[in-house]
Amino acid sequence: MKVEWSDCARDDLDDLVRYIGRDSGFYARRFAERVVLATRRLQTFPESGRTIPEAEDKTLREVIVQGYRIMYRLEPGRVLVLTVMHGSRDVDGMADKPWDEK
Repeated sequence: MKVEWSDCARDDLDDLVRYIGRDSGFYARRFAERVVLATRRLQTFPESGRTIPEAEDKTLREVIVQGYRIMYRLEPGRVLVLTVMHGSRDVDGMADKPWDEK
């Protein structure tokens, strides 16, 4: 299965790496590597992530890396990474959910 990143998810990861990199370039790179490796695993095991508790759609799933939620959608022939966000953010309170079409 092919894993693709949405523009939003790519921007999220870039922003997080820049933020972490202000204190440590080493840990910023290490965080990015862990996130990318977690999404690569989805090529072989696309359903390995849990369903997103705030979503009713069973094609929406997530994996957790160092307290960050990597949300993705299962689609025919691909996994689409939707966002990378801190686990403490209130998804229920968001007007636009990460899985809503823009």
